Amino acid sequence: MFPRGYILKKVALKSRAASSEAKATLTKKFFYSTLSTPLDTFPRRHLGSSEGKIKALLSHFNFSSLDEFTEKVIPPTIRRNEAFTLPGDDVEVGEIAALSELQSIMNQNQIYRSYLGMGFSNTITPTILLRNMFENPLWYTPYTPYQSEISQGRMESLLNFQTMITELTGMGAANASLLDEATACSEAMIFAYKNATNNSKYFFVDQNCHPQNIEVTRVRAEPLGVEIVVGDANTFDFSSQTFCGGMVQYPATDGQMNTYSNFVEQIHKQKGFVVFNTDILALTLFTPPGELGADVVVGNSQRFGVPLGYGGPHAAFLAIKDAKMVRKLPGRVVGVSIDQHGNSAYRLSMQTREQHIRREKATSNICTAQALLANVAAMYAVYHGPEGLKEIANRVHLLTATLVNGLKLLGHQVLTTVFFDTITVKHKSLSADAVIKKADESYKINLRKLSESNVGIALDETTKLSDLVDLFNIFADSENTYRDNKSPFNIDTLADSASSVIKGTALERTSPFLTHPVFNRYHQEHEMLRY
Repeated sequence: MFPRGYILKKVALKSRAASSEAKATLTKKFFYSTLSTPLDTFPRRHLGSSEGKIKALLSHFNFSSLDEFTEKVIPPTIRRNEAFTLPGDDVEVGEIAALSELQSIMNQNQIYRSYLGMGFSNTITPTILLRNMFENPLWYTPYTPYQSEISQGRMESLLNFQTMITELTGMGAANASLLDEATACSEAMIFAYKNATNNSKYFFVDQNCHPQNIEVTRVRAEPLGVEIVVGDANTFDFSSQTFCGGMVQYPATDGQMNTYSNFVEQIHKQKGFVVFNTDILALTLFTPPGELGADVVVGNSQRFGVPLGYGGPHAAFLAIKDAKMVRKLPGRVVGVSIDQHGNSAYRLSMQTREQHIRREKATSNICTAQALLANVAAMYAVYHGPEGLKEIANRVHLLTATLVNGLKLLGHQVLTTVFFDTITVKHKSLSADAVIKKADESYKINLRKLSESNVGIALDETTKLSDLVDLFNIFADSENTYRDNKSPFNIDTLADSASSVIKGTALERTSPFLTHPVFNRYHQEHEMLRY
């Protein structure tokens, strides 16, 4: 089967070639170019300008070639005169061949298990969301809806996201996503600075926040003239300075859970804003920040079904306690109105065109909202419902409790007393570097170095008991290994005896969440598909 245009080219050959020798030469050239240049080359399939269109455009503006056009338009001071030389640039490669080559390169990657934490957790994306949302251009292309009310389904999903965030955090209002967690932290700092009545230019950040959150907040504060003070929220002397606000991590970057009661009291005494940076899966089990005195809550929704994606971005959120301040929120807010017939209709209650026209004075850039990932996280919550989310969180928490108990039996010190899924471990004899090297070289596992002696381990939804076996082997000595069946304990028995560390404490969540019917109706795959 010859490619399209073969017959036309043969006719052209017959009409142009005067001799059989010329015809043979042209035919040979034609076959060579046809075989060496696939139909699926990038210029042919992805660039809109064909050779004919380019010639027509050049002719319209009285140019004979692209080179002449370039010389007239591009100043010589910024123009490159030498040709680019790329490997194999003498042969056009088709898209399928290029993908095959890239796949062979990607196959050289080493697939590691990551227990680094810091706000990034592996997760299971339900297939129904992967196929019908992640891979659906109706969902993934319109990231900035300028006429968003046309897409009522998208509006409803973003409203679900806002509802999910407000109920999990215990706050009054939330926006429809931000770029990532670190960005959300900086937006919370700006919110506090602009709205605190004490006119302070100091903002406190707990040293146990994730490092990227501290650094991005610091960078964003500099042009505003806001000074970031980093310290221990549990011991800092707040009488030394007045703060427009302060931020803590809940759970902290080392895994420790705190109520931060003194911190909240001190910041509120100064009429500043208390900011909690949180993990929404943990909030299915732990007391929500709104019940601990938070004025602003930020975080990301990545672990609700959004793949890691090499570190970001992930749909973050910003929620506030006082819904009356919703006009001060960065980003977009979806609300419910009525149409001309009196029927309920979703709309952007706040997109604020100021963000398009005020530029540097705008509260934020709405294009940085991760609407697709926010929708995936919202549908993850719809699909699992409150009970499903609690079941996932309980499993992760009990696996962590199993890990803690096993490490203690192996003689190591677990420094985290109240935890959700992240712990800090001090090896009984090895340095943190030695432990991390063993995990890397022997088990292809990434662990986090917290200090010269302390290692951080963060579990997630994808963790299995067999993964714990490998973690125990990393921390085991030669006499106590699962690899050689010399385990000092039975892991199944250890898992069965694991219990929650927050049951019956002040940190245990007692308030309901996700009570709306939308989160309690579509748990079967066919129901979710129709929704």
